[in-house]
Amino acid sequence: MEQLIEILNTQLFKYKSVSLTLMDIGVVILIYIVTGLLLRVLKFAIARNVRSKTWMEKSTLYAINKLSAYFAYTISTGIALEVIGLDLTILLAGSAALLVGVGLGIQQIFNDFTSGLIILFGGTVKVGDIVEFDNTVGRITAIDFRTSHIETRDSITIIVPNSQLVSDIVINWSAMQQLTRFRVDVGVAYGSDTELVSTILKDVAANHELVNNDKPVSVQFKSFGDSSLDFSVLFWTTETWKLEVIRSDIRFEIDRQFRKHGVRIPFPQRDVHFYPNKE
Repeated sequence: MEQLIEILNTQLFKYKSVSLTLMDIGVVILIYIVTGLLLRVLKFAIARNVRSKTWMEKSTLYAINKLSAYFAYTISTGIALEVIGLDLTILLAGSAALLVGVGLGIQQIFNDFTSGLIILFGGTVKVGDIVEFDNTVGRITAIDFRTSHIETRDSITIIVPNSQLVSDIVINWSAMQQLTRFRVDVGVAYGSDTELVSTILKDVAANHELVNNDKPVSVQFKSFGDSSLDFSVLFWTTETWKLEVIRSDIRFEIDRQFRKHGVRIPFPQRDVHFYPNKE
């Protein structure tokens, strides 16, 4: 036993007041293990206690867990540094001037950090929400204090600074009503039977399995285009994540029905007039 204690107290590194032994390494590892276990217990206890509190949203619970983790690991790191003999007071005092200079260069990081707090507690966007940002649609998979992770339909993860989610225009599809209306645009040739076109568009959209018929499908005659009569079929769905699949299915079926009923989809046409030279 004495030999084990002697081995554990063997110095591996020493510089002035800072010394490092196997015992110190074991204590530091133990500190982080205990911190992780306490955080798991705290997370479970908070989740259990707030189930009956309908006013507390999941985003608030997520923010509390994140803050608790950052706070706990900050304290654990401070204790770990004290264990190896590093005086934090001297360290902070000696680095004050350096921190001022560094602070000037990390203003954007601080802005992202502040924005992260706004997102976590403001609830404008939450983990699991489907958002449209910078012409990209994706699901928010994680919100940290500086960045957020958005997974696109192609399973590509985009890491976005939180300040952009706060200052830029973001469409939160999940914040809308459960039923959301979308459209598919199509043009037909001049001379087509517009009533037939309207019937085909309504039937195609209404018969799609992911289109919700609690609200009726509608067709709008949008305009007389340069080469076509322009229509839009409007439908409702709760499956916003599968929207592009739904639109694609509807377009395929519209094309099939148009071919079946002899309705033509035109292509742009131009009349070119040649005037002979009379010389």
